[in-house]
Amino acid sequence: MQNKFAGHFWRQALHLEPPDGWLNDPNGLCWFGGAWQVYFQYSPATPGGTAPRCWGHFTSPDLLHWRFTGTVLRPDTAWDQNGVYSGSAVAAGDALHLFYTGNVKAPGPHDYIASGRGANVLLVTTPDGHTMGQKQCLLQNADYPAHCTCHVRDPKVWQQGGEWRMLLGARYRPAGAEKSAAGGGDEGRALVYTAPAPGGPWQLAATLAPTAPFGYMWECPDWFTLPGQPGRGVLSLSPQGLPHGQTRFQNVYQAGWFPLGDPVADPAAAAQIDPATFTEWDYGFDFYAPQTMPTPDGRRILIGWMGVPDAESQNPTAALGWQHCLTLPRELFWDNAGHLCQAPARELLALRGPARFLPDGAPATLNAPCELCAQIAPGNNFALTLAGGLTLCYDEQKALCTLHFADAALGGGRTTRRAVLAGCHSLRVMIDRSSMECYLNDGACVFSTRYYPPAGPVCLQLRGAAATLYALTGMEVLYEA
Repeated sequence: MQNKFAGHFWRQALHLEPPDGWLNDPNGLCWFGGAWQVYFQYSPATPGGTAPRCWGHFTSPDLLHWRFTGTVLRPDTAWDQNGVYSGSAVAAGDALHLFYTGNVKAPGPHDYIASGRGANVLLVTTPDGHTMGQKQCLLQNADYPAHCTCHVRDPKVWQQGGEWRMLLGARYRPAGAEKSAAGGGDEGRALVYTAPAPGGPWQLAATLAPTAPFGYMWECPDWFTLPGQPGRGVLSLSPQGLPHGQTRFQNVYQAGWFPLGDPVADPAAAAQIDPATFTEWDYGFDFYAPQTMPTPDGRRILIGWMGVPDAESQNPTAALGWQHCLTLPRELFWDNAGHLCQAPARELLALRGPARFLPDGAPATLNAPCELCAQIAPGNNFALTLAGGLTLCYDEQKALCTLHFADAALGGGRTTRRAVLAGCHSLRVMIDRSSMECYLNDGACVFSTRYYPPAGPVCLQLRGAAATLYALTGMEVLYEA
């Protein structure tokens, strides 16, 4: 398959994007068969994402050289006839087990929240990552708690202590609550199921719930621990329906995490999640539905969708035939202050060219992709300007970091995002041809955004600190027929 858009100056060099059509949630992230397997929600025929979702598939031996094998899962059974929705993968033995939500929408006068929607958990195995076996239905609406609506989806499955575990995001409607299209009265939940084998039987083991209402739907749940700290669990969620603020919950929907120990071993704690402990993964315009995977050498890597559902901003590539990309693969780690940090996977260091010194305040012109690294002196403010109209700045006195588009066309309608940050000592920025990922304080605070500059080299300037610049070699992506 030839990628007919490969020569366009907005085609990414560091971020995975489809050859055409629409991409959203990453799915099935894993190491299997000596390679990384990255699946994603895919509508190949429609860059607006209006066609039923499929799964597309990338594979790589090193996170640098990728092969796109095409559309590997399609809505072709009665269980998933209106879409192959999000899910996960577990390698066991000689097979990869893929779990996902099969979406079914019945005809008739339904709201598809309380009625008319089938949310089925399906299992399919593959011996090579892209040749799929027969589909098996594991759970249906009748298997979920009585107060769940028809919105139960996004199974995240893993093996632990000799059993199989599954997390499902859910929209819960308390008895007597009035239905609302905006989610009023509904509450987000996550369900934990266990089974002795991937095919089941699956039994409800715990319900994860907040101590006070926290959104009306919890999408894309994930639970994990990091190496060396098995008792320090993390529950990752993409909640919908949070109230928007000036420095928190600024996108239409959010993505973040709670500290949470083992939800099966301690179901009482799982039902008492404190909303005040929620931390957003990313404060930029474009981040949602992250999923994590363990690496063979014991690390934990996160990949998110560089987009948000129902966003008001625009991506002009849609008019050209494709839309959206995935974030860089990000390593997760705890720093000495207890922050859960993110950094571009160490494999990406191999893309660096020779270092170039950039004096404080000096302008520079270079081709994307490129990388900027800077150490910020205590008490210093800084301002990084990219392409003449995108600025990331830090104000020490206000303890505020701001990402702002002065040029509406450059941002596709994106305006301003902010985060509270008590001191800033480091900055690392990964600049691609139509995206930027900014890691502050070694990744304790992250901003991600799309931007759409004119063709040609990128101009940048950092005031408040000197920096080191690297030209980056782009990834290699091969598209199969």
